[in-house]
Amino acid sequence: MSPTPVRGRRLRLGVIAAIAVTTMTSGLVGAVGAQAAQGCEVEYEVTGQWPGGFKADVEVTNLGDPVDGWNVEWSWSDGQSVSNMWNAKVTNASGTVRAENQSYNAKIDTGGSVLFGFIGSWSGANADPGEFRLNGRLCDGSIGEPVEWDNATEQVAAMEPGWNIGNTLDALGGETNWGNPLITEELLQTVRASGYKSIRLPVTWDEFTGPAPDYTIDPARMDRVAQVVDWALANDLQVMLNLHHDSWMWLDELPNDHDNVMAKFEAMWTQIANRFKDYPAELSFESNNEPQFVGAEGAAGDAYNEELNLAFYDVVRGTGGGNADRLLILPTLNTNAAQERLDSLKATIDGLDDDMVGATIHYYGFWPFTVNIAGFTTYDQQVADDLVGYFQRANDTLVDNGIPVIVGEWAVFNYSHWSPERIEYGEMLKFFEALQFEARDKQLTTMLWDAGQFLNRETLEWRDAYIAERFASSWSTRSGTTSFDRIYLEKAGTVTDESLTLNRNGLDFKGLWHGDKKLVQGTDYTVSGDTLTIKAATLTRLAGDRAYGVNATIEARFSKGVPWRINVITYDTPVLSDATGTTSLAIPTRFNGDYIATMEARYADGTNAGPASWTPYQESGVSWLPDYEGGTIAVPDQFVSAIRDGEPVTITYHFWDGSTVNYTVTKSGTTVTGTAS
Repeated sequence: MSPTPVRGRRLRLGVIAAIAVTTMTSGLVGAVGAQAAQGCEVEYEVTGQWPGGFKADVEVTNLGDPVDGWNVEWSWSDGQSVSNMWNAKVTNASGTVRAENQSYNAKIDTGGSVLFGFIGSWSGANADPGEFRLNGRLCDGSIGEPVEWDNATEQVAAMEPGWNIGNTLDALGGETNWGNPLITEELLQTVRASGYKSIRLPVTWDEFTGPAPDYTIDPARMDRVAQVVDWALANDLQVMLNLHHDSWMWLDELPNDHDNVMAKFEAMWTQIANRFKDYPAELSFESNNEPQFVGAEGAAGDAYNEELNLAFYDVVRGTGGGNADRLLILPTLNTNAAQERLDSLKATIDGLDDDMVGATIHYYGFWPFTVNIAGFTTYDQQVADDLVGYFQRANDTLVDNGIPVIVGEWAVFNYSHWSPERIEYGEMLKFFEALQFEARDKQLTTMLWDAGQFLNRETLEWRDAYIAERFASSWSTRSGTTSFDRIYLEKAGTVTDESLTLNRNGLDFKGLWHGDKKLVQGTDYTVSGDTLTIKAATLTRLAGDRAYGVNATIEARFSKGVPWRINVITYDTPVLSDATGTTSLAIPTRFNGDYIATMEARYADGTNAGPASWTPYQESGVSWLPDYEGGTIAVPDQFVSAIRDGEPVTITYHFWDGSTVNYTVTKSGTTVTGTAS
């Protein structure tokens, strides 16, 4: 079919909003100053369209104060994406698309315009975007007043999605002491340009607080926190500010040192609230992080948590100014969503009768899955049920009763950019995708916990662009997957057809691609119901010379979302060698292209061995830690110290191709030996 040009298909939208601009000085002082008008209108025109592709122009007219540096964001509902752009740089090509200025067109005067265009791909209706945003502000065609919300539910919804600046101002020993650089305005601009609408700013105050009775916070510390808040607000990011590691450093002693702890807590929040009471509504306060109390759990812990939350509420509201109706966020005990914890917090908030109060919980997934213990290696039904139940309880108990909920931290435990996978990569992606879908479905606002493992604070680039793209896509749509993201081919074995199950997630399957080449259904693969079968001849071609490791990556594409990657891997059963050590072992290993799924440990009588004595399948990172590049499997000292002296332990390493390898570890005094089977 020949291309069919489309002429005169235009959409005209506009932005009108006023934002708080930060008045900055060179020192560590900051205060929110004058309001600067900012607004725009956008004309979007599809100038040509053909099967699978189209061309469009975007003209942005600045209605507010002059702009020096801009980005324009929009979303499509039909899975369109940008393949080429001119007069602007595309920083995200699908999901929520972001176009940024070139060096020559960064400035737009009041009444001035900038024009850029792109080539895109489409399937379905190719509907026009519903809205555009200039530097984060909605284009609605008129210049108005600063954003205001009628209630907490509206404001919390506007914070989605959010991002944590973890392990920085909350770090003990100083802002850079836990490995991250100083927070910069450029970092916050990167976060906003990536599509995030809010940040959670964890701050630990104790090390910067003087003695009783005044508990004076160091002015330099307060100024530094204010500077970061100012930068965020100036770049159109809402901010949720809290007391962070104070929760376990001294707040947890509330049952044992009640009066002193309460006096310190109230003094801290009085100072923080007074410092920020004239800040705009985009700044909110969170009582404290993951409240816990020594010797007090269950109902007793709930009572102490309520006492802290009520004291926080009274102190902040009592300082007046903008704090009289500022959004305040209260945590459940341990920020847990067990029904008892939710019921207790709901009773507290109901008693306040204040529609500018919300709740917060945290979620890192079903614990055995997120740390890879007890054989929970995949995103199975039990893991999915835990996620759905957790968020459903928060929705039913709080959201449906007018109390908005922020998932103030989410990710998986122990994921980092520098360590080998503790959860299989594709299974982790399934969890991430499902979590963001369930949060949207249950009307929860999410704030990704990022301690530097996702966004590189040095380069201001996402460490794994594929994960970042999937995060962004999940804010508005689902992505499809398959039952596994790997196909293992034994190096000397006969290649056969391989089948995977399509997890469509409500989408249409559009086919398989290898790079830019679309594979041919019926020849390269077949689909029967939800069974995707890749032909042996196709796999043989993709595997090439069948060197160990990933030989090729193919993509399963769906009608919306981000394509699902499937790695074709050549392997042989790994080979382990003997080793000796003192408190730990490093087992020389030829992985031969394979990866460990889990590790099982038993004594000769069949009983469990290792730190987790309740299961034979020990925790990743604690009892086993592979180094695929270095060619070793560590048996860490946590495992060695937990096994009985003089009793051999049979370790069975389970690999993702389905094979197992046995290895014997024996501790004898200060010596530990490992013997290959």
